[in-house]
Amino acid sequence: MNRFETDKLKHITPQEFVRWGMPDLAYIRPVIVNGGKAYAIHAADGTPMAVMPDLAVAQAAALQNDLEPLTVH
Repeated sequence: MNRFETDKLKHITPQEFVRWGMPDLAYIRPVIVNGGKAYAIHAADGTPMAVMPDLAVAQAAALQNDLEPLTVH
């Protein structure tokens, strides 16, 4: 990353930060569904996309949809 890019990132607005990476990222977090553990997949803006039975399946689903899975604890 060059100096211009670094300086630009220092002045990013909150709205731009929310949209940053949105088309490419999926957040995966553990949830409880019907009393059991599952994993919810969310778009970068927090929009729920799916719930999967385990972490590996959630990560695979994200990758199959050209999204980079990020785990949230």
